[in-house]
Amino acid sequence: MLRGLGSDPDERLLVGPQTMDDAGVVLLGQAEGLPAGSRLALVLTVDFFPPVVEDPWFYGSIAAANSISDVYAMGGRPISALTLASLPKDLPQEWISEIHRGGFAKVREAGASIAGGHTVQGQIQFGFSVTGVVDPERVTANSGARAGDVVYLTKPLGMGTMTTAGKRGLISWEMLKPAAEQMATLNAKAAEAMVAAGARACTDVTGFGLVGHARNIASASKVTLRLEATKVPLFPDVIELSRRGSNSGGAKRGRTTLAEEVTVAGGLEEALVNLLFDAETSGGLLIAIPRERSAQLERELRFRNVLVAQVGEFIAWTGKTVEVV
Repeated sequence: MLRGLGSDPDERLLVGPQTMDDAGVVLLGQAEGLPAGSRLALVLTVDFFPPVVEDPWFYGSIAAANSISDVYAMGGRPISALTLASLPKDLPQEWISEIHRGGFAKVREAGASIAGGHTVQGQIQFGFSVTGVVDPERVTANSGARAGDVVYLTKPLGMGTMTTAGKRGLISWEMLKPAAEQMATLNAKAAEAMVAAGARACTDVTGFGLVGHARNIASASKVTLRLEATKVPLFPDVIELSRRGSNSGGAKRGRTTLAEEVTVAGGLEEALVNLLFDAETSGGLLIAIPRERSAQLERELRFRNVLVAQVGEFIAWTGKTVEVV
């Protein structure tokens, strides 16, 4: 959307829209209270969306976790958030209160403060503008991956398919609730592990799906991701729902949009491939790290009880951004 509008020449803008990163990063310079020579940067992001579940508390909590995740994906730590809400005139006050309670609780769990917000009347949407801080020397931007880096995913795939099945009445709330709990889980521990191990690049897997977000890293870093489809962790029972055609519209959209730059090996099950392209909400971190540091990353993730799933590696540019094998 921003292509053709030019770039900001300000040298303080360390990460802008050109690389399709999860957040912008702006250099502040020497920060008070830090050792001489230390610098600090702000991480700036915003996200909001309509309900993905019918429970208002979970909706608010998921919206907050999803928004905050962009800060974690950049290697940062959230410090404050502003609410963004579009609410129908006839939405019950109890719903409004529960949405905000869920969102505020998640922001506080992340160690950030609610600094205010803005509300308009319209179709229901909710989310946050989040500010974080990061060491400018340790930003895990999309452009940081190198050939030889191995790639990890920290949450199972399938949230787009699960929520679509819920909206279609194919599964009960009891079946959907574990997915809601996963979506409401912060990526804080995964980010801590990633930073401690010295990751080079990261993105969180959300609306563009796994392949779409992997594509953004590959494009920005000028490398190719060889993604091993059968190593990708899947949410329980989601493959059966995918076989029944319960994917969101993101699966078809992603496959069509990326057809020229992504290859998919023959013989892979269609239901699995659709999950790789399908949209996610508040998905895990997709982390690129030098192979020699991968064992440390696995130790750091396990220590924090975070999923360890090596799903591929970056190789030298082949003319395609992602090769699904």
